[in-house]
Amino acid sequence: MEKALAVFQSLASELLADEKVKSVVDYIPAEQLFDRLDLSLDDNPIDDATHLEKLKALIMATPRTATNGFFNQLYGGRNEKAVLGELLAVLLNNSMYTYKAAGAQVGVEKVVLRKVCETIGWDTNADGTFATGGSLTNFMSMLMARDAANSKVRFEGVRQRMTVYTSIESHYSIPKNAAFAGIGRDNVRYIPVNNVGEMDPVALDKAIAKDVADGLLPVLVNATAGTTVLGAFDNVEAINAVCKKHDVWMHVDGAYCGSVIFSKKYKHHLKGLENVDSFSFNAHKMIGTPLTCSIIVVKDKKHLRDSFANDAEYLFQTDEDEFNPGKTSLQCGRRNDALKFWTLWKSVGTKGLEKIVDHQFALADTAREYVKNHPDYTFYSFDDSISVCFNYKNIPAQELSVKLYEKAELMVSHGNFQENDFIRFVTINAQNSHDEILAFFKRLEEFVEEHMPEYSDVKTI
Repeated sequence: MEKALAVFQSLASELLADEKVKSVVDYIPAEQLFDRLDLSLDDNPIDDATHLEKLKALIMATPRTATNGFFNQLYGGRNEKAVLGELLAVLLNNSMYTYKAAGAQVGVEKVVLRKVCETIGWDTNADGTFATGGSLTNFMSMLMARDAANSKVRFEGVRQRMTVYTSIESHYSIPKNAAFAGIGRDNVRYIPVNNVGEMDPVALDKAIAKDVADGLLPVLVNATAGTTVLGAFDNVEAINAVCKKHDVWMHVDGAYCGSVIFSKKYKHHLKGLENVDSFSFNAHKMIGTPLTCSIIVVKDKKHLRDSFANDAEYLFQTDEDEFNPGKTSLQCGRRNDALKFWTLWKSVGTKGLEKIVDHQFALADTAREYVKNHPDYTFYSFDDSISVCFNYKNIPAQELSVKLYEKAELMVSHGNFQENDFIRFVTINAQNSHDEILAFFKRLEEFVEEHMPEYSDVKTI
């Protein structure tokens, strides 16, 4: 093991050094991947030197998500304290289903979940768990909502037609989860949004009322805290009023931007969160822990047990159920995702988490100010979001983002909203500085000048 750790240290040092020189790896077309890299698995072993050579080639060809050239996804950066926690979790290799197998690490998970519940404003009746991503936490919320609406479903299966509600700008996992839960994709109601991507509560009210009148059973309203394109926040208070009126479970999907709960300045985006039934967020996004670190909490912890508990004498043999997290988890075997978040939180404190969140909004302010004040840019998003959407010189957004990627210059995504296509630039990497945000635009402009001369003289009207 010590030899393996020395190899890891060597590879990590080379990677970090190379990242300082080159923030984006050379593009390998998918059809050339297996020709360019030796990824084959053979019958016979290879010597350590060859093994190291193959590992290094693979690592150096892998997209770099922690550099100042990566703005493509809703995560990024590399917080050293959180990485330390991740490495320790791998080394310890505990499975988080029983106290017997995880011991003190169960305490780590319980402390993180309790603190999150307290931050929301919930009492000790609230609890939560970790899952392997935002899609799974959304799935768990749908299962709990389904079972809360009809407790017999767990035993008899879905016999009555159920409906769920979400905005047209919500995450793509909602229809998938409806299929998995037996509710069905056709029973997802997509509620329209306003001009900044927020769900329309009046339209929601009408949609639920119609389904009730038609004899259907509404079970879940999924609100979004940070839509994937514009980073918009649905109005929690207004939507919750509709849910209370119709007695429907309300979940807030905060996978992208739910971490604003840690910020005094920005938690107003989730005003009224304490009144919802469940809430989820990804600490591997705004908080910057390594993938994955997805949390779901529920106001009444009985719903976790009702939907996910199942006795197994071969597994749950010691200690109280409160210390056997497998009784409230979707999974059985589950890696320790809490430790990396706890290691970071323990180091910087809640005030440190607040600084991480606030810094991302400040970086977005820098980007917005640049875009708004430059004549060659068109601005498509809104203030108070860490998604900054724009076009440069009227260049088709997809063409620009793809060429930047293929030329190994920058990794940034494109999106669309209300028939407008644009570059979606996210400032979620809290390790970036204001100068590095401005450097992004300089690199983009120089790239267009060099590689897209047909657009170099175009003026935005």
